[in-house]
Amino acid sequence: MKWETVTLGDISESIQTGPFGSQLHQSDYSESGTPVVMPKDLINGRISTESIARVAENHVERLSRHKILPGDILYSRRGDVGRCAFSTEKEADWLCGTGCLRVTIDREKANPKFVFYQLQTAKSVGWVEKHAVGATMLNLNTGILSAVPVAVPSLDVQNNVADMLSAYDNLIENNQKQIKLLEEAAQRLYKEWFIDLRFPGHESTPIHDGIPEGWEIVPLESVLQKLTTGLNPRKNFVLGQGNNYYVTIKNMGDNTIFLDDKCDRIDDEAVKKINARSDLREGDILFSGIGTIGRVYLVCIPPINWNVSESVFTLRANSRTTKEYLYLVLLSNEMQSYCDKHAHGVAQRGIRMADLKAFPFLLPSLEIQEKFEKIVKPIISGTQSLHKQTRVLSEARDRLLPKLMSGEIEV
Repeated sequence: MKWETVTLGDISESIQTGPFGSQLHQSDYSESGTPVVMPKDLINGRISTESIARVAENHVERLSRHKILPGDILYSRRGDVGRCAFSTEKEADWLCGTGCLRVTIDREKANPKFVFYQLQTAKSVGWVEKHAVGATMLNLNTGILSAVPVAVPSLDVQNNVADMLSAYDNLIENNQKQIKLLEEAAQRLYKEWFIDLRFPGHESTPIHDGIPEGWEIVPLESVLQKLTTGLNPRKNFVLGQGNNYYVTIKNMGDNTIFLDDKCDRIDDEAVKKINARSDLREGDILFSGIGTIGRVYLVCIPPINWNVSESVFTLRANSRTTKEYLYLVLLSNEMQSYCDKHAHGVAQRGIRMADLKAFPFLLPSLEIQEKFEKIVKPIISGTQSLHKQTRVLSEARDRLLPKLMSGEIEV
């Protein structure tokens, strides 16, 4: 099968930058309106709307040349220049924002999705990073992006490859939607029972000063059998030796954990040192305490060969609370706000153990907690199962991607 090497510019209708700062000011943004895609919104090959900026219709018409078309590929122009995302029908007529580059593929020459997948290979990302300019921060421009080498087979082969990889992405996206729905269901129930106080039997339960009878406000420390952190490798052990996982904040996602080839490893001697402080068990809860504060993970399986770093708190519930209720408390908006308020540091913010211990929260009766546990336990288990499936799918796609893009596997 013959593959021709061309440049991205050869197969593109246009490659252009988003509007400059002089065209789109901070004061132009509004709470509602058309989304404007910035580099921070390019996440895992997709456009995230979690914190997306918006502008009113008059700005959209003024900047109409920057409207996104389905199938456009958006690049970060500064910093993480290998970051890109593929636009779909959903993002049609949104705006390419400041700090992004927009690539529109000529569909008579190439399949946009195929090109996007090729641009995600390590080889392509490495080329872009190598040719980007800038000492303190890498920068891309239209000239550099136009020169990116792209290997293209016939359109039929491109279509088949894109369809095969898209099938994986569609399964991953469906899993992520299900995960979000399950997590929202658990958090809605938590809010209904413990914020709005619409728990089972609330009609007949006396309320004193806003607190149901038999409930109390307590510090987090009072419901913990154990609160520890792991150990810093500095002067204690060497990373990269052994077969035991060394879990840091980079391995913690949104209510999940990533233990893969990228996870650091440590030897048995290091494990002994960490276990003297933090012997991780099933049922423990991990809480990120430095940098991205407040990531939470409930350990639902035996954590064989797992060991935590000094940046991760391990919490173990005592008999006053269920681990499921404690998990939702740690995920709550109240806890996140508390961490924001009590975080210390400039270059890298963190929350101290003493402040974490002092977090005040509402402790319901154990009877109500156990009723809550029966409902949310299968929900938490379901989300973790879907996270695991998603990781397997992602790893399979990532292994397949370079083989398809090099022609090693023919379709």
